[in-house]
Amino acid sequence: MAMRVLFTGGTGKAGRHALPYLHDRGYQLLNFDLQPFPHPAIPSLVGDITDGAQVFNAMTSHFDFGGLQAGKTPGPVDAVVHFAAVPRILIHPDNETFRVNVMGTYNVIEAAMKLGIRKVVIASSETTYGVCFAEGDKDFHSFPLEEDYDTDPTDSYGLSKVVNERTARAFAARFGADIYALRIGNVIEPHEYDRFPGWVADPPSRKRNAWSYVDARDLAEIVHLCLQRDGLGFQVFNAVNDAITADQPTAAFLARWCPGTPVTRDFAGQEAPLSNRKARDVLGFKEQHDWRGEVRALGMPKA
Repeated sequence: MAMRVLFTGGTGKAGRHALPYLHDRGYQLLNFDLQPFPHPAIPSLVGDITDGAQVFNAMTSHFDFGGLQAGKTPGPVDAVVHFAAVPRILIHPDNETFRVNVMGTYNVIEAAMKLGIRKVVIASSETTYGVCFAEGDKDFHSFPLEEDYDTDPTDSYGLSKVVNERTARAFAARFGADIYALRIGNVIEPHEYDRFPGWVADPPSRKRNAWSYVDARDLAEIVHLCLQRDGLGFQVFNAVNDAITADQPTAAFLARWCPGTPVTRDFAGQEAPLSNRKARDVLGFKEQHDWRGEVRALGMPKA
């Protein structure tokens, strides 16, 4: 029987690629968002994650009118993927960004746990590493950026994501659940690869993203792998692609552009500074959309 999944924020940049990807792999999906997702086979329920009652109802809702044919009220979904959020700073006032992201995530995880749902995947962020939305030019503490890094954001968005990771950890421990937080890198849609040659030609332009990215379709695969992998408790995974957005080996590139930042282990070739090694080793992630191949497919030079 297909896994029934509530996906919050499926109408957003990442979600609109993840939802069809998951649908094609047999999941039964309900999108919960402020705006519906225009897909003929994926229903949407319009709602607000900051309203706990709406979140509770979404997790125990029929997905469509076909559910009425069973003649019984629906039980909770099997899993939740939580991507709904204010997606960055400078959209709403900082306190509103923090409120929506923190209370929304609390509501989603609490409702899932108290309904007996034991698999939740939440969207964290590369901003937890403290540089993406920093004031001025801030250096990372060390490279590579891995999941045991001392996260230290100074902005409302990154701080909200650190709080959400702690919330997830607390509920996972209390309820014996699997809650996996994805520190998602700069999300790239298929039509955006024309930006890469300019980025490669201007290395400082990508420092805030640690010269890393995640293809929206590869992010969907990471979500799929998380839904299929049980028994890990609370985990954090960097959700990024394999390679640095540069034309040099990573060690040489960082020595040139971040000479004062310590390197704590050897890099393999052009490994991304925001490392996905844990996702590869634990989840079995294998990227399908390397930026070099995508740029070549557009008929463009790399730089």
